[in-house]
Amino acid sequence: MYSLAFLACVSFVLSLFLTPVVRSLFRSWGFADYPAGDPAGHDRPVPRAGGVAIAISYLLAYGILLVVKLKAGLIIWHSLDFALRLLPALALIFLIGLIHDLKGVEPWQKLVGEIVAAGLAYWAGVHLRSFGGYILSAWLSLPLTILWLVGCTNAINLIDGVDGLAAGVGLFATCTTLIAALLQNNVDLALAVVPLAGCLLGFIRYNFNPATIFLGDSGSLCIGFLLGCFGVLWSQKAATLLGMTAPLMALSVPLLDTGITLVRRVLRRQPMFEADRGHIHHRLLDKGLTQRKVALTLYACCAVGATCSILIMNKSVAGFVIIIFCLMSWIGIQHLGYIEFGVAGRMFIEGAFRRLLNSQIALQTYEHRLAEAASLEEYWQVLGVALREFGFHRAEISLGGRSFTWQQAVHPVSSWDVTIPLTDTDFVRLTRPFGASGQPNVVPALADILRTTLTVKRQAFVNNPASYRTVSRGN
Repeated sequence: MYSLAFLACVSFVLSLFLTPVVRSLFRSWGFADYPAGDPAGHDRPVPRAGGVAIAISYLLAYGILLVVKLKAGLIIWHSLDFALRLLPALALIFLIGLIHDLKGVEPWQKLVGEIVAAGLAYWAGVHLRSFGGYILSAWLSLPLTILWLVGCTNAINLIDGVDGLAAGVGLFATCTTLIAALLQNNVDLALAVVPLAGCLLGFIRYNFNPATIFLGDSGSLCIGFLLGCFGVLWSQKAATLLGMTAPLMALSVPLLDTGITLVRRVLRRQPMFEADRGHIHHRLLDKGLTQRKVALTLYACCAVGATCSILIMNKSVAGFVIIIFCLMSWIGIQHLGYIEFGVAGRMFIEGAFRRLLNSQIALQTYEHRLAEAASLEEYWQVLGVALREFGFHRAEISLGGRSFTWQQAVHPVSSWDVTIPLTDTDFVRLTRPFGASGQPNVVPALADILRTTLTVKRQAFVNNPASYRTVSRGN
């Protein structure tokens, strides 16, 4: 315990004194964000390389511990082989983040580097050994470990949008892992975690709103990667059905934010690497909370997740805690008011997704049949069936100087129409009642199909006047 307390104090003091030094150096070198009407209240350039101060403090704390020759120093020497194997992965993650802070890195380049670093960590011995109570084979353990490490790395990075948020979330997760390590009597994990907690506690003094230094990618990526590795080591001591549940809960806020972001972008068909204002902290800011209140609110959520992750280590209450945790998470997401999830949920419950799928299948079927029509009469017959299925009540075609119509027997009270130009004089006009049954969202696709197929077949149909005489009698 003395060694843990020593590491915590030394890393805290180092971070507390090295952070302003790094801040001054990077500001003098011009590596800073220059505010322009910044709503966060920054009135001077803010350096974005806080990760440098954290990394130096973290490593120096171990160096000092080895010099003073406390008992934990022997444990560190015994674990030196594992640490040296893991060092290349950590160095690569830090380097990617630092280059991004100084020059900028493309998102795909950052992702590739994270995957390589996760692979190096797996080679070093960071393995997900079980999931859901089942022992994982090597071919399954590798991709799941990489997915977990990359997910954690980006989760902390993505949530770093408000002063003090990523550092505070990382601090809560680190302290939770430390408590779990002490409860498991996992001294190696505790010694790895405690200096990170001290570093973050010292750093947040300068990073809380209004921040005078930003964490930067060099900091957020490293913190996320380390927490991912700690989570795997934590789960290895609890290789049961709930082995990975506790680390998931400890990182629930950033992982939930990342998951929501991915699902939203899939539903909206947005690029995965494109920034937006749909993150949890942005939603809270839009609700009128200040940056400080957003950070404190999410700190409270992290505290709840941390408490749950410790409680489920007691198997007698684990099931109840998981149910309560899931319920609170669902209520929280609902409170944030994501429209995408509400619409998707209603589509699923009301069967709209099934109807949409059926419409798309029908559209492709009719497109194929219209393209194969050998005459205008055959084309017209296929189109009539399609129009009835999709809820249209009238169609008019002008082709080669001739015009003809198709119309249902019942006339609607009110309707709307769409005109599809084929040439300067030829067109197709479709009319549909308001509130008609069928899928209204098929109209753009159907319009494209009619324009494409009639443009290809126009000359053949115009040169076959017999088909006009047949069609002109209508349906």
